[in-house]
Amino acid sequence: MSDAPRERMIVGVPGRAWPNELISGTDPVVRLRPIARSDARAWRAARRRNAVWLGPWDATAPPGSDARPTSFRALVKRLRKAARRGTTYPFVVEVDGVFAGQVSVNNIVRGSAQFASVGYWIDQQFAGRGVIPRAVAMVIDHCFFLAGLHRIEICIRPENSNSLRVVEKLGIREVGYAPYFLHIDGEWRDHRIFAVTREEAPRGVLVRLDRQIT
Repeated sequence: MSDAPRERMIVGVPGRAWPNELISGTDPVVRLRPIARSDARAWRAARRRNAVWLGPWDATAPPGSDARPTSFRALVKRLRKAARRGTTYPFVVEVDGVFAGQVSVNNIVRGSAQFASVGYWIDQQFAGRGVIPRAVAMVIDHCFFLAGLHRIEICIRPENSNSLRVVEKLGIREVGYAPYFLHIDGEWRDHRIFAVTREEAPRGVLVRLDRQIT
């Protein structure tokens, strides 16, 4: 898996899927690293500051499920355990060294599928600077070239114009529509499904984004 393009991305530990960090050498500098307990203060502050901005797109607990609040410490413990099992890669997004959000690789399936889904959120103060498209592209390339995955899926509510612009910028095609797909903001919501395979991006997704910029 050494054929990955690395002109605009530095991988912390070559050949290792997790834990690892990714750094984009652009302005602003976008760094992705594993979530840590030490992120608690910055994470809580960002979530409080962006409650209205993020609320319509946040996953919620459907009726009848365990809706007990989870502490940040417990959240990190659960994510790190899942990462050790290889079912998720929970990245924090930093912009010029400042906590800015998260990009998570979820539902990793091995065997004959080699599949995962990607979700993300960003602090509104960093929105509009191309951070999330770059971070998502970096993660997808990491999944293809270091984690050995074959297909990455991104599911987006039809009303979420900001997220729809992300897949548009990255040239990720729409492959389906899922009614009542996820419990979001208190209701079961429809989602549009976008996906990319390694055959469709032999040199990665980040290079597509950089071609638009340069």
